[in-house]
Amino acid sequence: MPQDPPDQQLEQVINIGTDLFIQGQAVLETLFRTWNLYQIGITVGLLALSHVLRAIFGPRIRAWMGSRENWPKWRMRILVVIHQRLRAIFFVGLIWIVTYIMREVTWPSRSYLLGIIGTLSFAWLSIVFITRLIKSPALRKLVRYGAWTYVTLRILGVLDPAEQLLDSIGFTMGEIRFSLLLLVQSLVVLGVLITLARFFTTTTASRIRSNQDISPSMQVLIIKGVQIALYGAAFFIGVRALGIDLTGLAVLSGAIGVGLGFGLQKVVSNLVSGVIILLDKSIKPGDVISLGDTFGWINSLGARYVSVVTRDGKEYLIPNEDLITGQVVNWSHSNEFVRLDIYFGTAYSDNPHEVRKIAIAAAQGVDRVLTSRPTVCHIVGFGDSSVDYILRFWISDPTGGLTNIRGNVYLALWDAFAENGISIPFPQREVKMLSGSKVDVHLPGDDQG
Repeated sequence: MPQDPPDQQLEQVINIGTDLFIQGQAVLETLFRTWNLYQIGITVGLLALSHVLRAIFGPRIRAWMGSRENWPKWRMRILVVIHQRLRAIFFVGLIWIVTYIMREVTWPSRSYLLGIIGTLSFAWLSIVFITRLIKSPALRKLVRYGAWTYVTLRILGVLDPAEQLLDSIGFTMGEIRFSLLLLVQSLVVLGVLITLARFFTTTTASRIRSNQDISPSMQVLIIKGVQIALYGAAFFIGVRALGIDLTGLAVLSGAIGVGLGFGLQKVVSNLVSGVIILLDKSIKPGDVISLGDTFGWINSLGARYVSVVTRDGKEYLIPNEDLITGQVVNWSHSNEFVRLDIYFGTAYSDNPHEVRKIAIAAAQGVDRVLTSRPTVCHIVGFGDSSVDYILRFWISDPTGGLTNIRGNVYLALWDAFAENGISIPFPQREVKMLSGSKVDVHLPGDDQG
């Protein structure tokens, strides 16, 4: 498509702008006619009446909403939005009632301006309610203002000249013409499609998470797949709807492939590792894992990293590649049962048979220690000053911590040994003095003159 000369484009913009100015001037002239002034006065009066009705009924509706605490959140949110727009709702209702009455009792031309204002008000109010479905504030404002502008131009009958003006401001590159009109259409179309994709993604994700038949790792995998599919479809549908040829992206995809080969190896490795983790179900949200010095439970699985929360509240973002290539201890992979070992020693004068029985009974009396699985105590050696034992017990809630349960078992052993007269020895050394040996004793201050 040949590109128009700059002078011709400028002349086209000036001509379109002049036409819009003439149409606007004609509209202003018609506003100052007698019946149009009456209709403007009626509109101002209806606005004042809507404000009064909002002041009267607003507090009552709010009090009625306060007595509905057991209602679902989505219903309360709808009521809050309605309460915030009461003035506009009253105005739309009143202006359409007045317009209908005037059309029945007088000439239709004497209520023409009221009909336009009522149509605009209803369209603006509808757009406000529809755009409340968009969670992103920035995207919501963009779609809302764009829709307001479109319906206003459409209702006033100046949409075609406005489109010609926006389309005349731009440039041509190859077979594609870039203009302000294409930019506005792109923002609106992509905004609507992305909003729909986010809505369906959120709805699908909530239903998948509520399905107990699907494992947590498969839930994450399905949700990620749905997000990629819906957002990708929204992007490509939006681009095709704007008339942009997607074959032009072939060069871009080739450049991305080269970039992946050189600089994005780690990123791709983490993405692939994340998919492998989700497929083989080696870890899942809620599992308790140990990786190096990090011990905690998995909070979430991401496309690039795994979020692990420790007992002290720190959240570690571990790359997926480290979980695939490194040694990971999953304390709750196949079940939630975890066995813990503690070591202690007693004096040689204590009966080891009694020590074992007392230690087992003390451990089983501690909270979180399972009685359904056997607690055992064995002798592991004869030390220099004590008989050494190992005590093994089971818990089913590793997320509650390991150090604290070990400490509680040690305290239970201390109390049980003290109650039964069992001593916990400590290393001692004896020094024997041979007869005839000479001992030099140095007192403080001997080195001073």
